Amino acid sequence: MTRTTRLTAAATVVAALTAATVGAAPAHADSSYGQGLDHCATTAPFVCHFDLPPGTYHVQVTLGGDTAGSTSVTAETRRAVLPETATDTGERVHRSFTVDVRDPEGQPTGPAGSPGLDLTFGGTAPLPAGVVVTPAPAVPRLFLIGDSTVCDQPGAPYAGWGQQLPQYLKRGVAVANHADSGESTVSYLAEPAFFPTVQPLIRRGDAVLIQLAHNDKRTDAATYRANLTALVEGVREQGGRPVLVTPIVRRWFNTDGTLNNGTALLVNGLGVDHPAEIRGLAADLDTPLIDLTALTKARVEALGPEASKALYLTTEKKDDTHTSVRGATEYAALVVDELRSQRILPERLIR
Repeated sequence: MTRTTRLTAAATVVAALTAATVGAAPAHADSSYGQGLDHCATTAPFVCHFDLPPGTYHVQVTLGGDTAGSTSVTAETRRAVLPETATDTGERVHRSFTVDVRDPEGQPTGPAGSPGLDLTFGGTAPLPAGVVVTPAPAVPRLFLIGDSTVCDQPGAPYAGWGQQLPQYLKRGVAVANHADSGESTVSYLAEPAFFPTVQPLIRRGDAVLIQLAHNDKRTDAATYRANLTALVEGVREQGGRPVLVTPIVRRWFNTDGTLNNGTALLVNGLGVDHPAEIRGLAADLDTPLIDLTALTKARVEALGPEASKALYLTTEKKDDTHTSVRGATEYAALVVDELRSQRILPERLIR
């Protein structure tokens, strides 16, 4: 893309945002938000900032221009909200999604980030042509409770599957990712920034996905089950719908090309088989189960010891626990398939 094309596209975004601002003080639930020239970048990647309070918002973007383009959108802390979308020369397309805005914007114990909503238009040839942001205070939310394999990771090359999940969902549901690096079932219940903060936010009908295991390395089986039970019951007290999720596997192979039954499949130092405990508890509590351990195990073993490195940070960081953007994106797709097949979310909300 030439500099002239970039500036033209940026000017179009600015014009759309400025038009949304004229004569509008966004005080009402149905008001559209916009900002002026000093809040939109004029070169790629195009970043627009909306000075709005925490809450849930519908976003409609217009993509395309005088040249062919390919545009993706991320929100807040590298949260993928729209997959890369191609546009032909002269074509304009409209895409919508719903975003959760809060403070802090990423991990609950991470840096606060900037107040309001930040949208970044990236991709191989970004061509944003307009943005409209509208408050959506009553929209249902999909809450995520988890650890570093789920959370909104602040910097590349790290990515959590929860960070990639929103791009698979349509306007009408907002992913509220409250996962945090290093957390266990013990800390998530005890620390004020975690479940004590999340629980009051849950409204009737909201689904709450719970994946905690990687950091319960010294948690005995009875305590682990009691902690998960407390989370499930706490969600139900608010009228929410808890969903237990077994943890993603670690990339730790046996010599025969299968994953190690201990380290890879999340058996802790006390011999507690976390996925087995979660499966049993889901049956006991009559709670939906997403067996992400089984799903990721099948994927990693199918790729094998070499190709599966691309799903993790094996090459970049010698890290076989945390996922790359590719791995997080593939694992998010596995979760979405389960949300669809188990009817945890209606088909109309899934891309």
